[in-house]
Amino acid sequence: MPRLRPVWLVLAAAGAAHAWWLWAQGGEWAPAGGDMAIAALTLSLWALAETAVRRNWEALAAIPAVWLIGPGCGLPLYLFLRARPVR
Repeated sequence: MPRLRPVWLVLAAAGAAHAWWLWAQGGEWAPAGGDMAIAALTLSLWALAETAVRRNWEALAAIPAVWLIGPGCGLPLYLFLRARPVR
């Protein structure tokens, strides 16, 4: 996964830039739709990359959860599915 390190950094910067932009527009400093989309994209890429390495195909169930329900559901579900012992 070292090749994805720059992607994680870009997504973190995008999340920070989006939050800063919302604050600069007079909004509150709180997560908004754009932040949730960045979090969902980041988690989806992470799940895909780690699944390719660990071959834990069940963990891919977190991707629809993160997009249909939200990162608040998808991230804990992914971590739960990832925590099982690797065969």
